[in-house]
This record gives sequence, C-alpha cells and structure tokens, in this order.
Amino acid sequence: MGTKEQIEALTNEARAKCTHLIVSAAARYWEDATVNGEADTEGKLIPLRVGDAWEPTIELATGKILGWPDGVVASLCYKVCDEGLYWLGDASRTQIYKWGDHYVPDDLLAIGEKGFGDYIIMQIEKTGQISNWKQPKIDWEEWELCS
Repeated sequence: MGTKEQIEALTNEARAKCTHLIVSAAARYWEDATVNGEADTEGKLIPLRVGDAWEPTIELATGKILGWPDGVVASLCYKVCDEGLYWLGDASRTQIYKWGDHYVPDDLLAIGEKGFGDYIIMQIEKTGQISNWKQPKIDWEEWELCS
C-alpha cells in the first residue's frame, strides 16, 4: 500500500471512531433555559455544567446525551458566540477531530432552529434524548484532525 492509500486508510479509521459530539461551550446568558419547568437564571440547574461551560457528550447516531440524569427535562437557547469548543470523538471524550470554525456548528447544536452560529438550541427529554434529533451528516472538510 502506498503513502496516499495509507493516509486514506488512517483517515477512514479515525473517522469511524467518531461516534460522539463533545461540547465545551461557555454560555453568555444562562437564563435562556428552563430545567424541569423552572427558569435557570444562573445556570445552576442545568446538568453537565463544569465551571462556566456546559459540557455534554452527545451520541451522534441517537442524539442521547451521556450522563444526563434520569427525569430531568430541559429547554435551552444558549448564546455562545465564539466561546465554544467542539470535537468529534468517542464516548470517553477522546477528541479526534476539532471543529474548524469559531462559530457554533448549527447542524449539530441548533436542533430544528436557526442558531446563526451563535446559539445552542435544543429540547432535552427526561431520558437525555434531544428532541427531534436526526443523525447528522458530517462534512469532514469542516473538521480538523487533532494531533
């Protein structure tokens, strides 16, 4: 196998491992969310908050958020702007590809809405399932292989 074929094989192998979207997004305004019907004005109710960032890991095939507590329902519209990092990786949060833009990847995180590259918009069911999730088609030109 030649060099070009080896690179292609390694690239395909890396892409096949990308089963999850890993998010670390600092919400500019936490109050644009409700958790179990209660306004989350300070971002203290939303599961998976780590410091100033919301850090879910989403299974690409199903739209299920890993580690989401059973029975918690949320509706969120977080303005993130340029304060987010996004990776494709595996369930253990191993980062394989990094989003190559500084905007929010709308196709992955503005579910059923237009996020204009600034917003994470979604409804999360009590099982951690993102409502109306459709498995995304990844445009690999928009992602950079992590070194």
